[in-house]
Amino acid sequence: MAASGSNRPMESRTGRVKQRYNSKGERLVAGVVPLSADKSYVLMIQSTRRKGWVLPKGGWELDEECTEAAAREAWEEAGILVTIDYDLGDIEETSPRKKNSSSGKSKQKEAALYRFYEATVNSEEIEWPEKEKRERKWFTFVEAFEQLKDRPELQTALQRSTMKR
Repeated sequence: MAASGSNRPMESRTGRVKQRYNSKGERLVAGVVPLSADKSYVLMIQSTRRKGWVLPKGGWELDEECTEAAAREAWEEAGILVTIDYDLGDIEETSPRKKNSSSGKSKQKEAALYRFYEATVNSEEIEWPEKEKRERKWFTFVEAFEQLKDRPELQTALQRSTMKR
C-alpha cells in the first residue's frame, strides 16, 4: 500500500481540532516503524519534547484512515515516503504521564492509544515540514531498543516488527 494516492508528499497539518479519541478518552495516535528495504535498520527521529530518539508518530485525525495518518506523520516528522507493510496493532501507553507544574496546578498529559505500522522507507526527502526541529538517523535493532528504553510503548512496536535482530 502506498503512502498516499500520488508520489507527492501529503500536506502537513497542525493542531488537534480533528483529533480522534476513543470511548475511554484516550488520544488515538498513529505511527510507523520505518525500516530499510533489507529490514536491517530503523529510521528514528529526534524528539522535540524529550531528549533522545523516537519513532515517527502523531495524532490520527477524523478525516483520514489510520494508515494515512501514519504515513503523514512519517512525512511530517522524518521527511520519508513509506509503504505501509503490516499493522502492528494497538499498544497502550505505559509511560508515566508528565505533570505540568509551571502553573502550580498538576495537570496530567492525556493518555494515548498507539497504532503502529511496519513500513518500508521508499525515499528520504531533502525538505520536509519539521526539518528545522528534528534530525533523523538510522539505527540497528539493538541501538534503537536502547534509545527507546524510556518509551516502553515504542519498544513494543519495534519488537512487534519483522526487523532483523
